Amino acid sequence: MTYLLQGNTAFSLGSKKSIPCALHSRAVCRPSVQLRASRTAVVVHAQQKTRIVRGKCYVTKDNIDTDQIIPAEYLTLVPSKKDEYEKLGSYALIGLPTELYKTRFIEEGEMKSEYPIVIGGENFGCGSSREHAPVCMGAAGTKMVVSQSYARIFFRNCVSTGEIYPVETDERLCDVLETGQEVEVDLEKDVLTDIASGKQYPLKSIGEAGPVVDAGGIFEYARQTGMIKRAATA
Repeated sequence: MTYLLQGNTAFSLGSKKSIPCALHSRAVCRPSVQLRASRTAVVVHAQQKTRIVRGKCYVTKDNIDTDQIIPAEYLTLVPSKKDEYEKLGSYALIGLPTELYKTRFIEEGEMKSEYPIVIGGENFGCGSSREHAPVCMGAAGTKMVVSQSYARIFFRNCVSTGEIYPVETDERLCDVLETGQEVEVDLEKDVLTDIASGKQYPLKSIGEAGPVVDAGGIFEYARQTGMIKRAATA
């Protein structure tokens, strides 16, 4: 049996079936995990999902940590409250050093970013295990992150919250692309296209993590697949 963890709750993704190698163990997969109730609030404002996204990319480098994604001072915001969820998005990637990132991910005074696709290098999302990291990026309008590798817990949180698609590639796109370039990420064909040049770069399949993000997170996925019952309506 394979489990994907959300907070302190473990959900089975099917007996006698393991997560495909596309996850590279970045989602927590453990046999014989005790099921316990989650103490973590679930975000209910997940954006509508599409596996084909075209728009400007925002390029980062290696070892972007969760403190750069969302500094600890903003973790008091509660994502399950719509107004605080939106405010959380306005702080996405605010911790990136200004001397290295002259172009800011979100302009001052704005709530949303003009970059639906974030490009990273190695170990994107390292640091503490805060769920606010992918949540704030999703709230800001991020649809996908494309990196060479991810910190395991950040990858898991992207999938379990359903906020953004964490996509892997063997290509070092952070040295090829520049912030502001228009690209298209197609998860149906597993390819990223530089619109200006037409050049395409292969991506790794997101595998069985994809349907979880499609659904809007692990809890909604569990409801849709019958793993947990939906609340009765009057």
